[in-house]
Order: sequence, then C-alpha cells, then structure tokens
Amino acid sequence: MRTENIIKGKRPEMFDSPGVDYLIHMVMVLTQELSVANDQMDTLKRLLIEKEVLNADELERYSPDQTTLEERETRRQSMLDTLFSVIYQEAAEIERKDSKQKFHQTIKDIASE
Repeated sequence: MRTENIIKGKRPEMFDSPGVDYLIHMVMVLTQELSVANDQMDTLKRLLIEKEVLNADELERYSPDQTTLEERETRRQSMLDTLFSVIYQEAAEIERKDSKQKFHQTIKDIASE
C-alpha cells in the first residue's frame, strides 16, 4: 500500500454507504485521468499530422518495444495507486483509529476557535 498520498484525519462522507463514496471517488479519478490523457493524445496527434511527421495510419500500425511497454506499465500502476487512494486512505484511518466522532470533534474545535 502506498502511503505518500494519505491525508490525516477522517474524510467527510456524502452517502450512507462508504462503498458508494469510494466508487464516486474512483470514477472521478478515472474521469480526470482519461480527460487529461485524451487531451494530450489529441494535441500530439494534431501536431504530428500538421507537421507531417506521420499520418493517421502510421499511428494505428505502431508497435511499442519492451522499454516502452515497461514505462507504460509503471504509469498505469501509478494511475491505479491514485485510483485506489481512497481505499488506502480508509485503511490508514482504520490503522490510526480515526472515527467520525473524531472528525466531527475536530470540526467543532476549529469552529469554536
């Protein structure tokens, strides 16, 4: 489990089931990742075709070498870590024994200052 993106404290919950919160978070992460990737691919394709570096058919015929495949796998694993970060967050909260009560008390403490 990766811990560099774990936020301390209990996350707010929007739905009665934590699973629904997790799913919404994951869908939003995937949507963000896909949107960025699509924009980058579109930009690259347009620039390469505009500069006559390649034509659209060459893009479809490309076959990556082993190094490229490994780099893509590393990037994919990083994306999956981001996708599942909400579950890692929950595991960290359980390990630290964070609770809804602790979260709400922190909010009350901040509000009363």
